Amino acid sequence: MLLENLSLLFFKNYEEASLAFSEHINCFVGDNGSGKTNLLDAIHYLSMTKSAFPGTEVQSIKQGEDFFMVKGRFEIEKAKHTVQVSMKQGQKKTVTHNKVIYEKLSDHIGQFPVVLISPYDTDLIREGSEERRKYFDSLISQLNHTYLEQLIQYNYLLKQRNSLLKQFADRNYYDRDYLHILNEQLIPFAEQLTQEREKFLEEFVPVFQKHYRHISDSSETVTLTYKSQLSGSDFAQLLHQAERKDLALQRTTVGPHKDDFVFLMDGNPVKSFGSQGQQKSYVIALKLAHFEVMDQRQHHKPLLLLDDIFDRLDEKRITKLMQMVAAHTFGQIFLTDTHLERTDKILEGLSESIRRFEVKDGMVKLIA
Repeated sequence: MLLENLSLLFFKNYEEASLAFSEHINCFVGDNGSGKTNLLDAIHYLSMTKSAFPGTEVQSIKQGEDFFMVKGRFEIEKAKHTVQVSMKQGQKKTVTHNKVIYEKLSDHIGQFPVVLISPYDTDLIREGSEERRKYFDSLISQLNHTYLEQLIQYNYLLKQRNSLLKQFADRNYYDRDYLHILNEQLIPFAEQLTQEREKFLEEFVPVFQKHYRHISDSSETVTLTYKSQLSGSDFAQLLHQAERKDLALQRTTVGPHKDDFVFLMDGNPVKSFGSQGQQKSYVIALKLAHFEVMDQRQHHKPLLLLDDIFDRLDEKRITKLMQMVAAHTFGQIFLTDTHLERTDKILEGLSESIRRFEVKDGMVKLIA
């Protein structure tokens, strides 16, 4: 799979930009704050229909404008696919594939896979369980459309149930029959999500462990486990037992939305016992496993986005990554860096097909 070109209009700090890409390595070089990462985020929009970073959709519109547009042309097995994402203030975001508008944005997820490695990845270790659930839900959703639909349905029903619990408190009444109807609708989706997450980890963990050994050259044993309230429990019973607590707190306190993916090193939490270097190796191994599993399942390599990794990683880990690039482990790569000389030195001899772009104050141009 290749992304042949990218066009932007009023996207973040870009008024307008148009780029044609190399089939292998593409480098965006410029100072911090110049807009390099915004180009990676535009590519992420084409794949996932949304930003890779926290914030509202409106923040993707250039200041002073009232809409943005991101457009790109992919090639998969010689077939061309034009994807466009656009949003106008006060209106719903629209995504088109070969000029056909999606009725459901979820139908687009997984068609043009992408993997992003960024300085924010260690948030997966440092932040709470929500960050890890979002990551694995996104990963599994790109591989399994049924899972994505189940997740959407579960979240919709969960929102309804939470709204009902709040109404009970606000209006001082209790409709137990209606609550139990929502419970009955919620249960099968909760059970299916739990089963799919468990099944996915069985495939994912050995691949992750292989990449950790390669990237770190370390002897510690790493793993990750799925911590679910539903494991070995009946969800209907859990909901019944939590009913009084849910009514008091006005929210649903049990279910897959409360589960966690636990990151371990030699049996201990990576967050508490892993060094900074070990934590970086851990999240890079996660992303490399993410890449490999998607490659195996979908039979075409995802786009790989590398955001400022040369600034954040030590020489040993960069060397390991570049060895994988040299071995053509990856397909098309997009990377950002602040120093052209460093980029050229690291990439020296890796590929004849390297395209470099200079990024400055929301302007981007090809470096001759």
